[in-house]
Amino acid sequence: MLKIFNLSLYLKRFPVKRAKEELKKISEIEEATYDDFLKKKKADIVNYHLKNNSFYRTKVKNGFTTWQSLPVLKKQDFQIPLKQRLSTGFSEKNIYSNKTSGSSGNPIRFAKDKYSHAITWAYHMERFGWHGIDFNKSFQARYYGIPLDFIENKKIRLKDWLAKRYRFSITDFSEKALKDMLEVYKSTPFDYINGYTSSIVLFAKYLKENDLILKDICPTLKVCIVTSEMLFEADKMLLEKQLGVAVVNEYGFAEAGVLAFTNLEGEWEVDSKTLFVEILDENDIPVPLGAEGKIVITSLHNKAHPFIRYEIGDYGALSEKSTLKKPILKKLLGRTNDFALLPSGKKAAGMTFYVIAKKIMEESGNIKEFKVIQTKTDTFEINYVSDTPLTNEKINSITKTFEQFLESGIQFNFNRKEHLDRTTSGKLKQFISLVES
Repeated sequence: MLKIFNLSLYLKRFPVKRAKEELKKISEIEEATYDDFLKKKKADIVNYHLKNNSFYRTKVKNGFTTWQSLPVLKKQDFQIPLKQRLSTGFSEKNIYSNKTSGSSGNPIRFAKDKYSHAITWAYHMERFGWHGIDFNKSFQARYYGIPLDFIENKKIRLKDWLAKRYRFSITDFSEKALKDMLEVYKSTPFDYINGYTSSIVLFAKYLKENDLILKDICPTLKVCIVTSEMLFEADKMLLEKQLGVAVVNEYGFAEAGVLAFTNLEGEWEVDSKTLFVEILDENDIPVPLGAEGKIVITSLHNKAHPFIRYEIGDYGALSEKSTLKKPILKKLLGRTNDFALLPSGKKAAGMTFYVIAKKIMEESGNIKEFKVIQTKTDTFEINYVSDTPLTNEKINSITKTFEQFLESGIQFNFNRKEHLDRTTSGKLKQFISLVES
């Protein structure tokens, strides 16, 4: 069988075969010597950029003495033209470049050398392979956005064809659109579902309303892999029940690939082969396992562009049973800018509002989705989509619960919408603060 996906990477000169061989060798390193492996990889990439990258040299003013002496870089550190951040020997012609989504601030353009990008793909393929997915053979039901521009649209459609994907619209979840979506599953032998959590959850709610299990309709389906948005336990249970397959949670970011991926034991396993991941406090000091802090990564293979002790913009915690070779992400708290500053000066995680509201509002039985927007320190807009409006009794109940958990004197405005605003890529951002902290 022609391996079209591998061929497409080869034609772009991404050496995936060599990358897979390196990943295999890394996998064979014993836990007892993994610290030595990481220390060498970290030192190698730092010394490479100190020698070959003038941008990084300006950031490391006192030289490389210890790991802790290296600066923690933020997105604003990269707000200069990309060509000024590239290492010697790299240009726009021999790199892979892209930009971040901008969900944690201004988007930045970044670069990866072709081998670094190949090893990201190899790692991606390895993780999907855990769950019986082969990018060259498996057929994907895809829930991502699509560009409206004619040429970009056609490029995406070609990529979908090469990667064996059928892309569903995530801008229309009307009754007719959902019914049409179901018809596609009846006639298409999909192996897996992949895409934005909120969009797949909406489809699962439609299945529940019609007392349907997707696996019964599409028996070839093996697994559902959600990405890019928070996956809450209640949503995971809904997906597993209505889809009839296991749900895998992928936590990735554009700059370096997949940070964590659900393994066969149900753990959120962190990439320790291509990344070094740290959890730091506000003073950039490592926190103990189990404690919450800023997620900071180092890309161990990227020579074109330095992502060394790079603060990706999320808060999280590693499990107490993590090891250097097998770190486990215990929880993800959301973006560093997804925090609400309250009138008293108290700071609360934005996801807190979403989790509380979700639990209460879904008890009403007709809420399809919603998002929370802080407009002032004492004012929150809760926009929701539902079959019928929330009653005053339900609104008062939600408000009281918020005040008990947070503080009194906060105003909550509930707005029923036909649909919720999403990003240009189609993501639903569940909490947004418009207040400068």
